[in-house]
Amino acid sequence: MKYVARIVEVPEHGIKLEPVDGTTVPEQPTEVNLLGMAIALALGAAGYRHHSEQRDPELQTLDALIAGDAIMPWQPGTAGFMVCELNDGRPRCEVRASAE
Repeated sequence: MKYVARIVEVPEHGIKLEPVDGTTVPEQPTEVNLLGMAIALALGAAGYRHHSEQRDPELQTLDALIAGDAIMPWQPGTAGFMVCELNDGRPRCEVRASAE
């Protein structure tokens, strides 16, 4: 199973993840938390930095980020896609130029 989302810059606010058609969006809290942590690590490794705007913890949740409903305070690094392998319960994510 995979979670794949386009990384979209929202000027002066951060980035938004837009899941592609057919992607797997976890629903269980533990899976959401693990995927959220893996996404944050992948963004950091790809050169993304926290935006000066603070996160609103009521609106900008991990569930909303993964579903594509929240803009998160990250300054863009490498444009592209967030691609995460979800097969063994420990997500592995990376930023790629394409969704493949």
